[in-house]
Amino acid sequence: MPLYKNINGQLEKIRIDKFKLEKEIQEITENNLEEMLGLELVRSEFPLGQFRIDTLAFDRDSNAFVIIEYKRDKNYSVIDQGYSYLSLMLNNKADFILEYNENRSMPMKRSDVDWSQSRVIFISPSFTTYQREAINFKDLPIELWEIGRYQGNIISFTKIDTGKAIESIKSISKQNKTIKDVSDEIEVYDEESHLSQVNDEIKELYERYREALLSFDGMEIKPKKKYISFVKEKSNIVDFVLQKKAIKIFINLPKEKLEDLRGISRDVSNIGHWGNGDYEITVKDEKNFEYILSLIRQSYDAR
Repeated sequence: MPLYKNINGQLEKIRIDKFKLEKEIQEITENNLEEMLGLELVRSEFPLGQFRIDTLAFDRDSNAFVIIEYKRDKNYSVIDQGYSYLSLMLNNKADFILEYNENRSMPMKRSDVDWSQSRVIFISPSFTTYQREAINFKDLPIELWEIGRYQGNIISFTKIDTGKAIESIKSISKQNKTIKDVSDEIEVYDEESHLSQVNDEIKELYERYREALLSFDGMEIKPKKKYISFVKEKSNIVDFVLQKKAIKIFINLPKEKLEDLRGISRDVSNIGHWGNGDYEITVKDEKNFEYILSLIRQSYDAR
């Protein structure tokens, strides 16, 4: 999609400043990894066997490693390459732990990693129609992101949306041993995987909160293994843990930062819990619906 500059009411097209080398894309990404993808940098150019991983990162939210590859050449299969990297990771877990411990200040054990949430990200100035169609599965641990650079050093960064994909990658895993082996260990969660565990009343209650929260400008849904996150520009706002007969809502604000005049939230800053933030609210019906939205809005406005 072209970008324009408004000059006295006249639109002037902003010229594309193409990347000459993959290394340029890599440097921009690694220098802004937290801002662009919400990830921690572990190592650039990580060699392992016959492979060399462009960027090894860690997702603190899901406690999982993320492999990032940069591409200017369009003649490759994102599925084959992505699953080859995931297979490499799952067969060499100790090497990834060692690499993390050598590059980060906080030591990690293998049990600290949720290997089932591992994923691969490809970043390129553009992807072919074939590559875009290839990721049209609901449970694919592979993401495509397009990066653009324009005159004035303006950068765009956009995730390729898989839309309403309904087919599972497991449907074709019998045709490919690598995909099958990886799929047996890695699980990609969506809203449906959470909603399938609850009754109709809780499902409808969640849907009402979902609809209201998506009306907040820039709000997105990111299902995780244990909860469903609502995020704004990669900042976590609120998490929903769906139970059979209730929903636990975790508002991502630190202790003493939430103004809860009715006192319906619980301080969970000193106890273990799945969601982010120090405040938990348990709901079973639509009572306090608008008030709870106002509490969530405090987290949203803080970003």
